[in-house]
Amino acid sequence: MTDAPAADGPVAVTAADVAEDGALRDALVGLNNAHAVELSWLEPDRFGRLVAEAFAAMRIGDGDALLLAFDHDADYDSPNFLWFRSRFDRFVYVDRIVVASRARGRGHARRLYRRLFDRAARAGHGRIVCEVNSDPPNPESDAFHAALGFEVVGVATIHGGAKTVRYLVRDLRAEDRDAVSG
Repeated sequence: MTDAPAADGPVAVTAADVAEDGALRDALVGLNNAHAVELSWLEPDRFGRLVAEAFAAMRIGDGDALLLAFDHDADYDSPNFLWFRSRFDRFVYVDRIVVASRARGRGHARRLYRRLFDRAARAGHGRIVCEVNSDPPNPESDAFHAALGFEVVGVATIHGGAKTVRYLVRDLRAEDRDAVSG
């Protein structure tokens, strides 16, 4: 028996992957940029640097879903990440999670989060943090994160008033470890 992920399971993305496989890099950057309003635009070089710095960089398929997360020690300049760093000593920050429109409704985002919860718990982290846009609104993401047990801990207007975000926290629980089989 191998530890290989199921065909639609999360797969790690490394800096080498995005440097050496231009088609994969372009697919993942394209997925991100198709949702730049919710996430933020990335150039391929910046994407490669983020993957290299990430606590967790995972994908499903070659462009069906993507998650990038950073721990509290990351060298990262996002105002949202810095908001959490100023308030919490230890955390894993989900910078972006996105599922392609064609791949929605298959549980990809939930599988990515389960894998992240397990990895974070194994590394000794006690909480996962993220932000969700409230202006422009993102009701699907609001409902998804609420169903996973995230709670609002703050609000901020960023990018010169272009976006308002809600900051969310989810404490990890014992059942989060080893929960990736479901």
